Amino acid sequence: MPSPYNLTMQQHCSTCTIRKEGSFCDTSSATLAEQDSIKYSAPYPKGSVLFVEGEDPRGVFVLCSGRVKLTTSSSEGKTLIVRIAEPGDIIGVSASILNRPYELSAETIEPGQVTFMRRDHFIRMLQAHGDASMRASQQLASAYQMAQREIRSLGLAQTTSEKLAKLILDWCNKGEQTAKGIRLKVLLTHEEIAQMIGTTRETVTRLLSDFKRRKVIEVKGSTYLIPSADGLLSMVTI
Repeated sequence: MPSPYNLTMQQHCSTCTIRKEGSFCDTSSATLAEQDSIKYSAPYPKGSVLFVEGEDPRGVFVLCSGRVKLTTSSSEGKTLIVRIAEPGDIIGVSASILNRPYELSAETIEPGQVTFMRRDHFIRMLQAHGDASMRASQQLASAYQMAQREIRSLGLAQTTSEKLAKLILDWCNKGEQTAKGIRLKVLLTHEEIAQMIGTTRETVTRLLSDFKRRKVIEVKGSTYLIPSADGLLSMVTI
């Protein structure tokens, strides 16, 4: 069945054409068959909320395509984006394993396909299939290491411009190498970028304008071009 959001829907985990090495779904055929038997997949438009911080864990979500922002909020309403989940990531694992409320909120930032597995079904699959347990453990460890890097970056960076430069450098690791530099597709708004580095939208807009003036980056819509990483590296001290 075609997706209403112009997505190519993956119907079965065992025949998925976008499954990649190291992703949660990079498991044996027996595990994939088990996952197929317990999953519910659907297309989600941009802005769909998968779960909310403090909500009891209903289960886990595997991101087949698209991206999801994971956020936490203060009692005053200030929001911080903890990380951006990519295809192949599984979300809500720690809450489901511990049977404690989700510690973050999850919202799609672009159209994508998401697979849901109920908590009780997911736990049984982990108990029955060692490779599924290993993949879940690896993703938890990766998320922990990423959190440590972000804490170090936010806590030790001396200025907001350094935080923004470090964030863009991190994006460059997954950017497209071209003859003119590294090309990035940035689908985040200035407000969302601000939420990633703990500042305001106005500050991000001002800093990006300054970066453009200094020819550190070029911006055309959602496309960022980094002619040379040296300009950004010169702003980073950690």
